[in-house]
Amino acid sequence: MKKYQVVGIGNAMVDILATEDETFLTENNVEKGIMQLIDMTRAVELYDAIGPAKEISGGSAANTIAGIAHLGGRTAYVGKVKDDQLGAIFAHDLRAQGADYDTVFAGADAAQETGRCIVVVTPDGERSMNTYLGVTEFLSPEDILPEQMAEAEWIYLEGYRFDGPESHQAFAKAIEACKGAGGKVSITLSDPFCVSRHRDAFREMIQNDVDLLFCNRAEMLSMYETDDFEAALAVARSEVPIVACTDSENGAHILAGDARWHAPATEVQIVDATGAGDMFAGGFLWALTSGYDLERCGRMGCVAAGEIISHIGARPEADLKELFAQHGLL
Repeated sequence: MKKYQVVGIGNAMVDILATEDETFLTENNVEKGIMQLIDMTRAVELYDAIGPAKEISGGSAANTIAGIAHLGGRTAYVGKVKDDQLGAIFAHDLRAQGADYDTVFAGADAAQETGRCIVVVTPDGERSMNTYLGVTEFLSPEDILPEQMAEAEWIYLEGYRFDGPESHQAFAKAIEACKGAGGKVSITLSDPFCVSRHRDAFREMIQNDVDLLFCNRAEMLSMYETDDFEAALAVARSEVPIVACTDSENGAHILAGDARWHAPATEVQIVDATGAGDMFAGGFLWALTSGYDLERCGRMGCVAAGEIISHIGARPEADLKELFAQHGLL
């Protein structure tokens, strides 16, 4: 048995969540429902403009790994923070969930700070993310420990990290070490605009290295440059052994070879959609590495996502295993 079920690689951020109305978005030039990259000046400006906020350790793939650890899975995470207050918060929160986190901090004298994402949540539960990457943008091959990747049954790569100057090389190093030891590779596309910025690099990795593709409908359509969802799914399933595509209130579509399953969305009151896709992947990967079939993996992913959107913040507050049991999945 390998030491880790899943090792995640991606952003290391602290989420700053605030609830505001639609007028706030207009007045502050925040585009609704997507992730926008911002600089430190803009981060300070937005932070000053929002009302009371909640600070929670985040980062897309880090949320996924925290979810797997919450379920009792054997996990580790690789993501860059600075030796500052927010960096200490990030490391503490992830380790407290039970995940290993050994990435070397950037020094206290580093020019950039620990990244943060200012998430503006509107009354409909939609989230508009304004991300200052800080030092997490500079994840490098030196941060990848080949022996750790070799101890992973699966690695989970965050699409957002494609924006980093050395992240492609870091991913390549992780993939080589993991696959060389018999492990498998999963990736999340993260965001349709991220896909459009790096489509060729994503496509090459998907075709050559990826065993499990996570995405949502918008990311799928962006990836394959079409408005035809079924056509995009058909191309994806021809390139990847397993495809797990979420579709908001329509649940999720799981495809493997000629087989296809639909997992229904869990009916909950939407409070904050932040992290729904992250926790879908967490529930799915925990189920997959625990020996469940793909249909049940999809259903557990949807239940986990439902728990996340029922409250502010992208990490579980309820016992996910209890929720799985209530839905007859354990």
